[in-house]
Amino acid sequence: MLVIYWLGRYMQACFSAGPLYCDMAKGRPAILPQPEMGAHLAQLREAAGFTQKQLAEKLDVPLSNITFWERSDKPPRAEMLPKMAQTFGVSVDVLLKLQPVKPKKTVAKGRLQEVFEEVSKLPRRQQQKVVEMAEGFLSLQRHSLTSH
Repeated sequence: MLVIYWLGRYMQACFSAGPLYCDMAKGRPAILPQPEMGAHLAQLREAAGFTQKQLAEKLDVPLSNITFWERSDKPPRAEMLPKMAQTFGVSVDVLLKLQPVKPKKTVAKGRLQEVFEEVSKLPRRQQQKVVEMAEGFLSLQRHSLTSH
């Protein structure tokens, strides 16, 4: 009986919140719709191209913090805001929704950007190999610049 009740609540939440927030692949289903601040942070994270796990590693916080921020209406702690805003490429005001997100200017794509867009379509394992090669090359470049 409890399972039927829970399933009914889940279906009700999915129909009212929309499929994006109730995707089982994103974890335990939420009974309540995603709060506005949490949805905003999730949108900024996705626009920056990060998974929750990648963002947690970049900000040096537990994954549970990212999940909490995206499922609540409370902003991150004050000391996290500058680093998070920099990671997303926005101002703290935009992060806190004090200013609207400015649309990025469209510019002609360079060859490098086109290549990395193609790389982003590869499987994760192959993407990681490309990243490792690029990081190795950059490391060699930095080393050769400092040794001259």
